[in-house]
Formats: sequence, structure tokens, C-alpha cells
Amino acid sequence: MPLQLLAALSVFAFVASITPGPNNIMLLASGVKFGFVRTVLHMLGVCIGFMIMIVAVGLGIEQAFVAFPVLYTVLKWVSVAYMVWLAWKIANAGPIKGDATGTEKPMTFLAAALFQWVNPKAWAMILTAVTAYTVPTNFLISSLLMTAVFGAMCILSIACWTGFGVGLRDMLKDPVRVRIFNYTMAALLLASLAPVLMGLE
Repeated sequence: MPLQLLAALSVFAFVASITPGPNNIMLLASGVKFGFVRTVLHMLGVCIGFMIMIVAVGLGIEQAFVAFPVLYTVLKWVSVAYMVWLAWKIANAGPIKGDATGTEKPMTFLAAALFQWVNPKAWAMILTAVTAYTVPTNFLISSLLMTAVFGAMCILSIACWTGFGVGLRDMLKDPVRVRIFNYTMAALLLASLAPVLMGLE
């Protein structure tokens, strides 16, 4: 992959990863609710799950969507339904506890990794990147470089969002503020679906 293309891919991966989306909003909320350490498996699940998706798309899943467009439409509707459910869960989350004795638990590694497959932003990022930044004459190397670049940018951005959530913990000890925060996060999660809904037929 030419250096200019690699540089452009790096910028795209950073901007796409750091901007608000379902993963970042959920990690912000998890940082507030559970702290950084208890959110680490969630963070790793997001990053590794996303990297596995890039490899899978590179191996031909994109061609399945081209051959059977209905699969992509079904995936979009499943994504919307799951995200609405997650927004409801966030909106109705309980108060922040100072210890780990609560019954609520952070998202697991496996759940976070599997979530990437119904994350509309993840699909949009990967399909755009594979189309725009791979080199057809050296597709395997391009795909591996893309996976490494996105992996690095992903872990950087999700660590920032989780850390931001941790920084809000003290401010959100008040139950009223927590409720407002939860409703805001749920609304933002639903708002992140706008591009998907506008594209649904």
C-alpha cells in the first residue's frame, strides 16, 4: 500500500473511530457506570470484534451483500431493533454505585465483539474503507494493514470515550443528574441510527 494511501486510511480510521457512534456512546455510559477497569473487556471486545469484521469483509462477505441485497436490508432492521432495545436499557439504568456489589454488570467481551455485527456504523466504516483504501493488486496486504490501522485507532478512541465517562462519575452521583445523563445517552444512541433509517427502504 502506498504511503499516501496509508496516511489517508489512518486519517479516515481516526476520524471514523473517534466520532460519536453506538460503541463510543455505550463505552461512555459504561465508564460512568462501572469505571475504566471493569469496562476493559467491553473495550477489547469492541476492538477485536471490529478487526475480525474487517478480515471477514475482506474475505468476501461484502460480495454476499452484493449478490443478495436483501441480506443487508435484514441486517439493518435487526440492527435498528437491537439498538432501540439498548437505548431503552441505558435510559432505565440504575444509579451509579461506589462499589461492585450491584447486580448490573458491564458488557462482556463476547457480547461487545458480537455487537459489532449489528452496529450500523461499524458496517459503514468497514465497507467504505475496503472500497476506498484497498489495493486490488495486493488485496491481502492491504486488508491486513487496514485491520492493524483500524485496531490502533479503535483502541485509542474507545479508551478516550471510556476515560471521559470515568471523569464524569463524581458529577453524576446525584440521582437526578444520572437520570438526565441516561436519557441523553439513550437519545444520542437513537440519533446515531438516523443515517441508517434514512437509507432503509
